[in-house]
Amino acid sequence: MGFKTIDDMDVAGKVALVRVDINVPVEAGVVTDATRIEKIVPTVKDLIAKGASVVLLAHFGRPKGKVVPEMSLRVTLPALEKALGLPVAFAEDCVGGPAKKAVAALPKGGVLLLENTRFHEGEEKNDPALAAGMAALGHIYVNDAFSAAHRAHASTEGIARLLPACAGRLMAAELKALNAALGEPERPVAAVVGGAKVSTKLDLLGNLIEKVDHLVIGGGMANTFLVAKGVQVGTSLAEHEMADTASAILAKAEETGCAIHLPIDLVVAREFKAGADHEVVPVSHCPPDAMILDAGPSTVAVLDTVFQSCRTLIWNGPLGAFELQPFDAATNAAAAKVAELTRAGKLVSVAGGGDTVAALNKAGAAEDFTFISTAGGAFLEWMEGKDLPGVAALMD
Repeated sequence: MGFKTIDDMDVAGKVALVRVDINVPVEAGVVTDATRIEKIVPTVKDLIAKGASVVLLAHFGRPKGKVVPEMSLRVTLPALEKALGLPVAFAEDCVGGPAKKAVAALPKGGVLLLENTRFHEGEEKNDPALAAGMAALGHIYVNDAFSAAHRAHASTEGIARLLPACAGRLMAAELKALNAALGEPERPVAAVVGGAKVSTKLDLLGNLIEKVDHLVIGGGMANTFLVAKGVQVGTSLAEHEMADTASAILAKAEETGCAIHLPIDLVVAREFKAGADHEVVPVSHCPPDAMILDAGPSTVAVLDTVFQSCRTLIWNGPLGAFELQPFDAATNAAAAKVAELTRAGKLVSVAGGGDTVAALNKAGAAEDFTFISTAGGAFLEWMEGKDLPGVAALMD
């Protein structure tokens, strides 16, 4: 892929401006999950080892161009210092006097965190003056925030066009994994797409049926496709008004040679709650007063066979109401199979999206996937085949 990494840059004695995503959850002034902070450590450590000083650019929350004290990045300093094992200086702004003064005081190999980029209205407008103000603080630009790469913001796209630019370790790993999944994958390729609504994933489905050999549709989305095929779904979540669209997707898949896999048996219940009384029925026998909450064991057996026949798999969305036992069974079983095949070196598996990561973690399968993307919106837009401005700027 046509982007530079840290290894292609001469960083010794230079100030590296590193765009990171440390938009972490905070409660009572304390970071409660430092995963995103921990993921930037390799990039920061490698830059320091190569002789650079590191200045971190990041957003936090949605202050909408105003200074909101509760959304100051200062709250992340203790977690940053713990993860890096180094002191981290802080500047009260990401441009102008405070930022320049803090950069000037930074020792070689030091780390500085600049204040929330979104305190400036120009950040989300990709204002050239703001980008130039940030660029003036350093010598090279490193983007390590794939999760923000779908936004054409001053700190993700504008600045990349003003300085020698490259991808950080996390960004490079993400792009490599995504290229292996859809760019230049080993075939056959399967995609698992779940979730509640077809309407939110039209672009995604439209792109995938032209790129993959097998498309597994689960969750509430599958119910809409069943409606399109004339199947009764009782009181299940389904977008009946999207039935024609689902029919069109099925027809297009037939044209492109993409095999679509829908549930062949169902786990149904009368209540949406954990431990609700439930039964397994054939796909054509959903009782009129019941709702579909998961795919059944025969469906899982078919998916096992599909996965075994493939070399690459991409996953976004659960197969059922994974938050509620026992309606997490299909997601757990399918995830376990993908993990097993990946461990055996028979499958390259890439997954992403909020619910997906939660479901795979719950299933205990996440660690065995080839790559798990924590980038929600950016991962989805990439799956939809859209250009990501923050990535495109690194390619130019």
